[in-house]
Amino acid sequence: MKKHNVFTIITLISLLASCDGNKNNEKLFSIDDSQFKIMYHNNDIVPLSLKNKDNKAIDSVVYFNNDKKIGSVKANTKFDFALTNEKLGYQNLKAVVYFEGQNTEISTRVEVVSSIEPKLLSYTIVNTFPHDPAAFTEGLEFYGDHLYESTGRNGESNFRKIDYKTGKVLQQVDIDKKYFGEGITFINGKLFQLTWQEKTGFIYDANTLKLEKTFSFDKNIEGWGMTNDKEFIYQSDGTEKIWKMNPENQKMIDYINVYTNNDKIKSVNELEWIDGKIYGNIWQKDAIVIVDPKTGAVEAVVDLSGLRSKVTNAEAEVLNGIAYNPNTKTIFVTGKNWNKLFEIKIK
Repeated sequence: MKKHNVFTIITLISLLASCDGNKNNEKLFSIDDSQFKIMYHNNDIVPLSLKNKDNKAIDSVVYFNNDKKIGSVKANTKFDFALTNEKLGYQNLKAVVYFEGQNTEISTRVEVVSSIEPKLLSYTIVNTFPHDPAAFTEGLEFYGDHLYESTGRNGESNFRKIDYKTGKVLQQVDIDKKYFGEGITFINGKLFQLTWQEKTGFIYDANTLKLEKTFSFDKNIEGWGMTNDKEFIYQSDGTEKIWKMNPENQKMIDYINVYTNNDKIKSVNELEWIDGKIYGNIWQKDAIVIVDPKTGAVEAVVDLSGLRSKVTNAEAEVLNGIAYNPNTKTIFVTGKNWNKLFEIKIK
């Protein structure tokens, strides 16, 4: 039988006891959520204090939000956490409790929603053009006088330069069959393209469409839609998040969470930058949300479900694809496998 070092056994017993003790400590305290609201706004204050089950002598409490220290108190004094500068979305609150020569961590969370009630906007159809019903549309954007479209599906992904008035494909670039193509955007003379779950992006020369660089995402996210404000790229990942990317090094530098006044917008998809706002498709919804790129607040919603009745092919799927034409100051929209492209004006 193998002999164990006595010191090792003692150390293991101590560690196990320590772990059990820490679990017991966690049961001693909890963050008092009895006065919490179901939803908060940025002008609200979250009252933070502890429930102290066994009336332990608390020396101090340090509070954190999303792992950033927000304050500390002596004993169990109430701490008011102002949400003024916090992002919309979940605030992951943590308290480190120091008591009787020990410490333990406890946590909870609250949700911050937008204080803006979105307006419901209408639209008019200016023109209707043919669209390739075989195109599983992922991205749509104007560059110069032409419309560019990226398409998905495993083994069939490409992007193409299109004469939007006729639907004729003027140039097409197929991507490797191992990639599922997603959103595109033009910035600084380059065309950026995302892939869905491969965490890979491509950079092409905007004029020749020649591949110049392949890059890896620096976050563990999916690739969905893209747009830009001529300085930064904005990228959706299929959740409520829109990431802000530096196009020079492809690093994510920030993000927003897209929220209305009562809920987050899940599955934000194709994106377009129009007059300082982000217009976004929502996966499986025939609507566009208009988002403040600084806060993530949804300012308006455009219901485009009426376009579905005008699409005549049976294979047509969800609305996806938004392209703003600065020459006509109109918006072009289509959907996955739609046989029509609509030029609209939003009222």
